[in-house]
Amino acid sequence: MDNINNLKKGLRNSWSLNNLPIKGLLVVSLTWLSVQTPVQAQQTLEVKYAKPSWYFGVAGGANFNFYEGSTHQLNAGFTPPATFHEGDGVGLFIAPLLEYRPADSRWGVMLQAGYDSRKGSFDQVKTACDCPADLSTDLSYITVEPSVRFAPFKSNFYLYGGPRLAFNLDKSFTYQLGINPAFPDQAPSPAVTGEFNEIEKTILSMQIGAGYDIPLSSDSNKTQFVLSPFVSFQPYFGQNPRSTETWNITTIRAGVALKLGQGRNIQESTDVLPDREVQFSVNSPANIPGERRMSEIFPLRNYVFFNTESTEIPNRYVLLTKDQVKDFKEDQLEVFVPKNLSDRSKRQMIVYYNVLNILGDRMQKNPSSTITLVGSSKKGPADGLAMAESIKTYLVNVFVINPSRITTKGQNKPNIPSEQPGATLELELLREGDRRVSIESASPDLLMEFQSGPDAQLKPVQIVPLQEAPVESYVTFNNKGAGEALSSWSLQIADEQGKVQSFGPYTQEEVSIPGKSILGSRPEGDYKVKMIGQTKSGKIIEKETSVHMVLWTPTKMEEGLRYSIIYEFNKSKAITIYEKYLTDVVTPKIPVGATVIIHGHTDIIGEEVHNQDLSLARANDVKSILQSGLSKTGRNDVKFEVLGYGEDENKSPFENKTPEERFYNRTVVIDIIPAAK
Repeated sequence: MDNINNLKKGLRNSWSLNNLPIKGLLVVSLTWLSVQTPVQAQQTLEVKYAKPSWYFGVAGGANFNFYEGSTHQLNAGFTPPATFHEGDGVGLFIAPLLEYRPADSRWGVMLQAGYDSRKGSFDQVKTACDCPADLSTDLSYITVEPSVRFAPFKSNFYLYGGPRLAFNLDKSFTYQLGINPAFPDQAPSPAVTGEFNEIEKTILSMQIGAGYDIPLSSDSNKTQFVLSPFVSFQPYFGQNPRSTETWNITTIRAGVALKLGQGRNIQESTDVLPDREVQFSVNSPANIPGERRMSEIFPLRNYVFFNTESTEIPNRYVLLTKDQVKDFKEDQLEVFVPKNLSDRSKRQMIVYYNVLNILGDRMQKNPSSTITLVGSSKKGPADGLAMAESIKTYLVNVFVINPSRITTKGQNKPNIPSEQPGATLELELLREGDRRVSIESASPDLLMEFQSGPDAQLKPVQIVPLQEAPVESYVTFNNKGAGEALSSWSLQIADEQGKVQSFGPYTQEEVSIPGKSILGSRPEGDYKVKMIGQTKSGKIIEKETSVHMVLWTPTKMEEGLRYSIIYEFNKSKAITIYEKYLTDVVTPKIPVGATVIIHGHTDIIGEEVHNQDLSLARANDVKSILQSGLSKTGRNDVKFEVLGYGEDENKSPFENKTPEERFYNRTVVIDIIPAAK
């Protein structure tokens, strides 16, 4: 607040201290401008000039100086009876300037060198005799300030920054001891003037700032004027005027720069190289088949994992509002995406993180179904119960499930814990997996086929992939030579009825646009494509061509199927209910002559060699069950490929950052690839 008040005080003082030089500068400059502009306009009638790259001019403004630190001994011959600390003041800044910035670039360089005043007064202090003491200084420098200039939006707004090299010019001070209030008739002491000793002859500091260029001339003037208000901040580090004591200065500078430059006649063929030619063409390919996609039957684990110190549902799970429930559909989960989801196995984790919404939706559709929520916490049953209650509250409040259909309870550990007695390795990860709420049910409508009992998994979700147009099917617009000849270019695409769509601007030579963005729902159409480009000299060029476009459509092809089964921690034998699922559900889906690729995985808990063996054992366990099921029907036409990837994170379906990802990595994935036709 003190600094704000000081700044206000400085602003009030700045006009009285510095208005005459700055005002005079502006009046003279603007008068010259008013005389020059009409004369030049008459001489360059109908002639256009590019923006200058070089500018020359003058900058002026006010330095709002803020003093901190301490100043006591002023020079070898004078030490006042008190130490001065804070202060402020306003000084004049005026400097000629030089600036270079190519018209088609965001970057440029600036140089200012001139008079830089850091004058000011220290806050009044009391001496031992209760007399007020004042100290002021006319400290000033010749400053040299090179800067890098950057226009982030290629607009008139710019940022700049760079070093400041200052050479001391004036180091004088005035000290005045006031009158003791107890003796008002006493004559004041004479002012003491002098020069600070130990003043640094050269100071190296830095500045950052911003400005805005206001053109004062049109592009029909060869000499173009620009007025640029600016503000800069020069922090205290590096700005210690003296080699002794701790006095330092922070400065905020506000001012205006008047710049002029000579524009280049963009119509003079003798001065300007001819614009380079561009070759514009359009390629609209025929329908390109998409790659084979896997429809996936994704298992839905009946666990919700909780963070260590909280009984609230973690925010990585998707939680809806009551208004969103009516729009929720199990087969359109892409609408409800969890936070901070990596691209890896994105579709599958969207499914799992919607587990509570899938459960609520299924309970709404099956009013007789009931569930039991069992919270397991190492902290005790009460903590586990609180976790279970948070899920019940969500289902009741958002999905309007009757509370009587949901039973909750808490216990110390889950029925099938990850942490086993005597375990010593990676206990933290194991315990993260055991802090969970299990969803138990005896209602077949909620459960996986052939499953029952407290640990039965929920009914899996079928993920049917949508075929997306491959990049090769996009309409390609090739503007060869645009990189060198054009600063930017755009497209205007008109259909048979004259409806025009605009795309761009672009700077690259080749642009690809999905056909659907142009055709919409039309299967095909004839279009006129106009390329409108601006050359680097400012000229507009147009090129036009016609093209017939065909909308990409998914190919009708038989897709593969993917099933997954999930194992408990460190187990390699498929549990009995999975045997029946693999035999009665998966085996009948294997077509004649198909290839079945079975790959096993583990999480990262445990020894790497053990996990490699475990994943292969799991894959072979599944192969044995499927082969047995096929043999019972007299089939031996299926080719099997069995792979064990262990804990290899480059091959695992999911990452291993959360307990749910680690649980889903304890899996065997079954890819059923039909025989080629």
